[in-house]
Amino acid sequence: AEANEFVLLDRAGNFSAHQGWQPVLGQLFPRGLMLRDGDDHRYHRRLMQPAFRKEALAAYLERMRPRIEHTVVSWVRQGRFKFYPAIKRLTLELAADVFLDLRLQSEIEQVGRDFTDLVEASNALNRIPVIGRLYERGLAGRRRLAALIQQRIAERRNGSGTDLLSQLCRAEDEHGQRYSDTEIVDHLIFLMMAAHDTTTSALTTIAYALTQHADWQTRLLDVVTATGKPAPDYEDLGQLESIDWVLRESLRLYPPLTIILRRAIRECEFQGYRIPAGLSVAVYPVATHRLSQWWSEPDQFDPERFSPQRAEHRRHPFAWAPFGGGAHMCLGLHFAEMQVKAVLHPLLRAAQLSVKPGYRMPYQLAPIARPRDGLPIILQSR
Repeated sequence: AEANEFVLLDRAGNFSAHQGWQPVLGQLFPRGLMLRDGDDHRYHRRLMQPAFRKEALAAYLERMRPRIEHTVVSWVRQGRFKFYPAIKRLTLELAADVFLDLRLQSEIEQVGRDFTDLVEASNALNRIPVIGRLYERGLAGRRRLAALIQQRIAERRNGSGTDLLSQLCRAEDEHGQRYSDTEIVDHLIFLMMAAHDTTTSALTTIAYALTQHADWQTRLLDVVTATGKPAPDYEDLGQLESIDWVLRESLRLYPPLTIILRRAIRECEFQGYRIPAGLSVAVYPVATHRLSQWWSEPDQFDPERFSPQRAEHRRHPFAWAPFGGGAHMCLGLHFAEMQVKAVLHPLLRAAQLSVKPGYRMPYQLAPIARPRDGLPIILQSR
């Protein structure tokens, strides 16, 4: 936790996020918010913040609810399916609507294929673009996404839409300066990746955890039923505190982003170890999250450790860091929490979640943590 704080909070300005991520994501997600430093990062983040405030989030939730409700009904009718690809498809469709205002299914499906190729390319060992290879497919997917966004920018700058692209196109600082077209493309591609892939990972681990802990599934059902609504309004989300605990515990055990990269831009020292300038540095929340120094029975699923009475995550401000920390703390944190609640609320009301007896989820940790088998799940209608 101390190392997380030293690197992520970075009070002395020892580390660069841009240089840390550049070798892995530089060509795939260039100049996204995570790949900016210092005043440049602060400026771009400040310009983006209104798109993630309470009023904007409430509008996004209203856009998402009908598609979520329709999808949950279709899942219950299926009964048995692989949860990870199904939730990935849903979060992508939600991102395509909320971020880009895409309605044509053919466009949404193409965006899905392009994003899958783009994210998988970040794990490629061979970074020499060769047609048909993993990395080239990722670069080609990015080119198509950039063209799709670029052709919509002029219209959105002069419109009144509530989608994220429209808000980025109209965002202005106190001097009337706006994002350039290239900056809008770069930010939106990165934000769509961050929004739908990490939330997909989180919802998948929550679903699995609930199949293993029927008591928590019953407990959450009581909570969502108490709202008296088939789907939550924005003001209802504050009543779902125990879902927050389950989300945080799932992110503790299976953080979507298992390592966070930086590069030292000046020589520094941590706990007696010299870190020379130019050295690549990584912190591992996935390891910190399992340390008995901070967590009681750290390998056990125990959401109440996040309750106000126990508050184990308060033992150190960087013992729990699935969203990073410091200046680069994830801007979409509250969007992710809202989306998780918006899906779990109708899903738990509609069905009991289970897996085959004895099933244990096989997991891969990179590039985004996910089940290797897609998590075969069973939904029994209530």
